[in-house]
Amino acid sequence: MSKAKGKAKQVKGKIKETAGSAMDDKRMEAEGSVERMSGKAEETVAKATERKTKGTGR
Repeated sequence: MSKAKGKAKQVKGKIKETAGSAMDDKRMEAEGSVERMSGKAEETVAKATERKTKGTGR
Protein backbone atom coordinates (compact mmCIF):
# COMPACT_ATOMS: atom_id res chain seq x y z
CA MET A 1 0.00 0.00 0.00
CA SER A 2 1.12 3.49 -0.76
CA LYS A 3 -0.18 7.01 -0.38
CA ALA A 4 -0.11 7.47 -4.16
CA LYS A 5 -2.18 4.34 -4.82
CA GLY A 6 -4.66 5.41 -2.17
CA LYS A 7 -4.97 8.89 -3.65
CA ALA A 8 -5.38 7.45 -7.17
CA LYS A 9 -8.14 5.16 -5.93
CA GLN A 10 -9.88 8.14 -4.34
CA VAL A 11 -9.76 10.11 -7.60
CA LYS A 12 -10.99 7.15 -9.64
CA GLY A 13 -13.82 6.62 -7.16
CA LYS A 14 -14.82 10.28 -7.24
CA ILE A 15 -14.93 10.21 -11.06
CA LYS A 16 -17.06 7.08 -11.00
CA GLU A 17 -19.31 8.61 -8.35
CA THR A 18 -19.78 11.79 -10.38
CA ALA A 19 -20.42 9.87 -13.61
CA GLY A 20 -22.98 7.69 -11.85
CA SER A 21 -24.72 10.75 -10.50
CA ALA A 22 -24.75 12.43 -13.92
CA MET A 23 -26.18 9.32 -15.59
CA ASP A 24 -28.57 8.65 -12.70
CA ASP A 25 -26.89 5.27 -12.20
CA LYS A 26 -27.15 4.58 -8.48
CA ARG A 27 -25.03 1.42 -8.68
CA MET A 28 -22.10 3.20 -10.35
CA GLU A 29 -22.46 6.04 -7.87
CA ALA A 30 -22.32 3.59 -4.94
CA GLU A 31 -19.33 1.73 -6.43
CA GLY A 32 -17.50 5.04 -6.79
CA SER A 33 -18.25 5.95 -3.20
CA VAL A 34 -16.94 2.60 -1.95
CA GLU A 35 -13.80 2.93 -4.08
CA ARG A 36 -13.20 6.49 -2.84
CA MET A 37 -13.54 5.43 0.80
CA SER A 38 -11.29 2.43 0.22
CA GLY A 39 -8.66 4.74 -1.24
CA LYS A 40 -8.95 7.06 1.74
CA ALA A 41 -8.43 4.14 4.13
CA GLU A 42 -5.45 2.90 2.10
CA GLU A 43 -3.88 6.35 2.17
CA THR A 44 -4.44 6.66 5.93
CA VAL A 45 -2.81 3.28 6.59
CA ALA A 46 0.16 4.23 4.41
CA LYS A 47 0.58 7.53 6.27
CA ALA A 48 0.39 5.79 9.66
CA THR A 49 2.93 3.18 8.57
CA GLU A 50 5.22 5.92 7.28
CA ARG A 51 4.97 7.82 10.57
CA LYS A 52 5.64 4.66 12.55
CA THR A 53 8.76 3.76 10.58
CA LYS A 54 10.08 7.32 10.75
CA GLY A 55 9.38 7.45 14.48
CA THR A 56 11.35 4.27 15.19
CA GLY A 57 14.32 5.34 13.07
CA ARG A 58 14.02 2.42 10.64
